[in-house]
Amino acid sequence: MRIVVLVKVVPDTNAERTLSLETGLTERATGLVADEIGERALEAALTYADAHEGTEVHVLTVGPAEATASIRKCLAMGAASATHVVDDGLVGADLGLTAEVVAAALGRVGYDLVVAGNQSTDGMGGVLPAMVAEHLGLPSLTNLAAVDIADAEVSGTRVADDAAVSLSAPLPAVVSVTEALPDPRFPGFKGIMAAKKKPLEVISLADLGIDADDLTTSRSIMLAVDARPPRGAGVKITDDDGEAGVRLAAFLAENHLI
Repeated sequence: MRIVVLVKVVPDTNAERTLSLETGLTERATGLVADEIGERALEAALTYADAHEGTEVHVLTVGPAEATASIRKCLAMGAASATHVVDDGLVGADLGLTAEVVAAALGRVGYDLVVAGNQSTDGMGGVLPAMVAEHLGLPSLTNLAAVDIADAEVSGTRVADDAAVSLSAPLPAVVSVTEALPDPRFPGFKGIMAAKKKPLEVISLADLGIDADDLTTSRSIMLAVDARPPRGAGVKITDDDGEAGVRLAAFLAENHLI
């Protein structure tokens, strides 16, 4: 079985993130890391591969050239190979364009199962896996809190507000997972050394047979962008007279928080 894991490289959530007021895009030149939700998806695939000989786990990333170090980390965790789509025509790509490129790349690398995180920590669109499945004409199981992979099907559990829903689909299929899945493993020294020799193919839109100029109409249009306003001092409520609870309730009601 060949499992392809979609991993996005995002600005480090522990660092200050900035938005370019010229382009409206997040600054991505430095401080890039593999998104944790993608690493959890990778962990699910690697756990299955550890127990099933003959399973190959492949990582697919669409992102800037600076993403190489994060891809190597995924290889050090245990993935067998990786594909990195890099192209200036993808700068500022919206979800629709990204999904089309990911689907084309998946057709190139081949797959039995595609596993992704449910949403990235930067864009938080939450729809890319379903869009990719639509392009490929595959069943899609989204927002799974547990995943069970078998030879011919994949199943899992989606936790809703009032119930846990059991889902299943025949392979090939696309699934997305939530943060309820186990934490990703840490790459050991042996894995780090081995990752240096594992195949990492870097391809462009041309390699996928896609002309970026033909896809410009599918992009979102940025009309305006502005810096986030500075945070105000806030409101401080003290209980000098025993009426703090009343004033707090009034503040929450005034701001439509209750």
